[in-house]
Amino acid sequence: MALIPDIADAVVAALNGHTFSQTFTAARAYRPVFDLQEMKDLRVTAVPKGVELTTAGRGLAQSDLQIDIGVQKKLTTADNAEIDALMGLVQEIVEFIRATGRFGGTSWMKTENTPVYSQEHLSELRQFTSVLTLTLRVMTA
Repeated sequence: MALIPDIADAVVAALNGHTFSQTFTAARAYRPVFDLQEMKDLRVTAVPKGVELTTAGRGLAQSDLQIDIGVQKKLTTADNAEIDALMGLVQEIVEFIRATGRFGGTSWMKTENTPVYSQEHLSELRQFTSVLTLTLRVMTA
């Protein structure tokens, strides 16, 4: 079975190999904490989150791996247009992940985006933050 950091790297490579409506370079991190000054540029970060291992049948194991993808940017205006564009990018990423379906030997199972953005970051930092949680499955003997 591939290790979860390898899968997160595969997700990063796929994101960086695709053209989205906004330009970014995705990176993997264990602790995605950035200085507010660093948030002027759009940041997309993949973070290994969890592994659930279960029996899938005689001699077969099922591993569900969770990877968080954070989309963050310090807002330059207080209007909806900038947030709408970032929400659109999050939706593009969701659709890309679903359409790609396979990352480092895993199969995409689902993507969660709840809540769709952090109200706390928006009000306290004037920063857009949205976190997608991917569940990817790998079967091993």
